[in-house]
Amino acid sequence: MIRRLTGVAVTMLALGALAVPSAATASAGHQDPRHAAQPLVIAHRGASGYRPEHTLAAYELAVRMGADVIEPDLVMTKDGVLVDRHEPEISGTTDVASHPEFADRRTSRTVDGEAVTGWFVEDFTLGELRTLRAVERLPDLRPDSAAYDGAYPVPTFEEVLRLRARLSRQYHRSIGIIPEIKHSTYLHAAGLDPERALVRAVTRAGLNHRDAPLWTQSFEWTNLVALRERHHYRARLVFLASRTGGPYDLEAAGVPRTYEEMLSARSLRRLARTVDAIGPDKRLVIPWEADDSLGGPTRLVTDAHAAGLAVTPWTFRAENTFLPADHRVGADPAAHGRMADEVLEYLRAGVDGVFCDQPDVCVAARERLRGRAAG
Repeated sequence: MIRRLTGVAVTMLALGALAVPSAATASAGHQDPRHAAQPLVIAHRGASGYRPEHTLAAYELAVRMGADVIEPDLVMTKDGVLVDRHEPEISGTTDVASHPEFADRRTSRTVDGEAVTGWFVEDFTLGELRTLRAVERLPDLRPDSAAYDGAYPVPTFEEVLRLRARLSRQYHRSIGIIPEIKHSTYLHAAGLDPERALVRAVTRAGLNHRDAPLWTQSFEWTNLVALRERHHYRARLVFLASRTGGPYDLEAAGVPRTYEEMLSARSLRRLARTVDAIGPDKRLVIPWEADDSLGGPTRLVTDAHAAGLAVTPWTFRAENTFLPADHRVGADPAAHGRMADEVLEYLRAGVDGVFCDQPDVCVAARERLRGRAAG
């Protein structure tokens, strides 16, 4: 059964009142999220171009390469533990299919309206999940990363938080963390509460305050509101947006809105009452032309900044298959093209951070930007 919103919440959303901040939130005030050293290099699932994603090794490598922020995706085990996987279904990111003792766990579920078949985290206890090992999700494109298949376990969110603290001490700089709550409506329908678990974890880690190097993000909307209003979350929030579709929670509640609608200039001002940043698909910032070459910037960055929102687009990847046509090198989809040049165009467009699979390339692009500015 899909979790339903209350009648009041549905009415608010239908009227476009995307969130009215609580008194506590209003009194705290929204600091300009762009006050930190900018633009930020955000390690998308860690240095996921070089190591299997969402592993402690991928995060460590990313920070060593100069990343400012690490990004874990959060789902939940059967016993209510937040763990770090890209999706609830884990056949593409773990070796679960090679474990005969779990063969009968393979099943089909509907996730955000889409049929999915495989193995699901919420059918495993943390102890069972610990017997699995991470694997490269894109082995054909990233064979060097696939060489590490089986080397690393699936980490818990608390382990990633502890790693963040250790890396901050080790490198003598504050390492940020930007967890994404995956499929909140789906997890609540399974009897789980990722928002409550997240707030407990970040509070224990000393990060539940406005100046913490913490952002929490979601492609859904009502869970971001709930973090502010119900769970007393005090750090920063990011609303994620794709080029198509809209938040599944609003669709399930019967008040569907598209991401396009929610990123209009007027709507961005409403979003800013609750969130501090938007994380759009990079092609919403700079679209591709009909020939797949990189075009010119839209007004999104300008409109978001006018509303007081930072903009952190995703995802920058070095392989040709992910690059605009005029930034590819050769015909091999797995070969690395001119990702640094692509990133530089976004930095010039004024974005406040970039999600990168190869954070070293984004760091190099930022240095080029700074060097040219200094010159």
